Amino acid sequence: MDFSWSEEQLEYRRAVIEFAQGELNSGLRNRDRECEFSRQNWEKCAEFGILGLAVPEELGGTDSDILTTMLVMEGLGYGCRDNGLVFALNAQMWSVQMPIVNFGTPEQKQRFLPGLCKGKLIGAHGMTEPGSGSDAYSLRTRAARVDGGYSLTGSKMFVTSAPVCDLAVVFATVDPSKGRWGITAFIVERGTPGFDVGGDMEKMGLRTAPLGELVLQDCFVPDRNRLGPEGTGISIFNSSMEWERSCILASHVGAMEYQLEKAVQYARDRRQFGQPIGKFQSVSNRIADMKVRLETARLMLYKVAWLKKMNRPATMEAAIAKLYLSECFVQSSMDAIGVHGGYGYMVESEVERDLRDAIGGTIYSGTSDIQKTIIACLLGL
Repeated sequence: MDFSWSEEQLEYRRAVIEFAQGELNSGLRNRDRECEFSRQNWEKCAEFGILGLAVPEELGGTDSDILTTMLVMEGLGYGCRDNGLVFALNAQMWSVQMPIVNFGTPEQKQRFLPGLCKGKLIGAHGMTEPGSGSDAYSLRTRAARVDGGYSLTGSKMFVTSAPVCDLAVVFATVDPSKGRWGITAFIVERGTPGFDVGGDMEKMGLRTAPLGELVLQDCFVPDRNRLGPEGTGISIFNSSMEWERSCILASHVGAMEYQLEKAVQYARDRRQFGQPIGKFQSVSNRIADMKVRLETARLMLYKVAWLKKMNRPATMEAAIAKLYLSECFVQSSMDAIGVHGGYGYMVESEVERDLRDAIGGTIYSGTSDIQKTIIACLLGL
């Protein structure tokens, strides 16, 4: 594994940091307080090329390799303080666009991917239901075969970008007796009769990323909007989750680097008992732990990205990366608050927001407990 970077790749990272710092952070405290999604900033990211990173050029993307993409997303996490926006971008890139890239028909790719990459369309991923979260394959949304397509009935819960989505990749069963092998994926477009979206759900963190419900009631979806053959929904879902778990936390690495730099600077500037607080071992040890987490998380991220680039299986590595990076961001956010003390607890400092945002990472794309279960199963337990 070679993780050395070309000057072109490093320049790309520097460019995205400069773009994010200059364009995406204004008014964030108010947006976070009001749970406000910035469509303008979404479109700025699309124009910069973020949404098209992993999509072929002929479909509206830039066809960047996975390691370059991870480096760019790391830079975005460093430069953009709006973790909710970055999370929503990632959710579309890996759980909406990649399934269409990998499993869509040529017509589906041409119809949806250019608009998604350009920010003209926003996509959502509908798997979780009110009664099925970690037990994803117990879903109850039904797809009944009708003339020319399917009639979908059911609901999806905790769907990122649901309130603002233009289309959704929705999973439903065509035959409950087949269990997981009856699950099929569909692309459902907004405006389709019987398809409704719920309002934004207020949450602890990632407040600038809309979250809501998808409701389907006798919703007709034509055959041309079925994603993959009947019964392949499990393969499509597992593939998208491997991509998502491999890549969605790349921005966490950048955010952790930013946290570390700010903590070091504060520990140098803040004086107590006649000296900088960084001279006290309890403070310097926190910062040392933050550095160790950052570097180990970065190596784990790069390893799983390298495996994906080599087209090698990465289920185990993706689960480990998802588990480790999400837990690291929580702990480093706690340490950043600890270094800043009372100021770190204040909303005005903008230090505490990372902790609220980080906790979501231990839940979405499979909880930490589920990642441990996956790892144990792959070890034969």
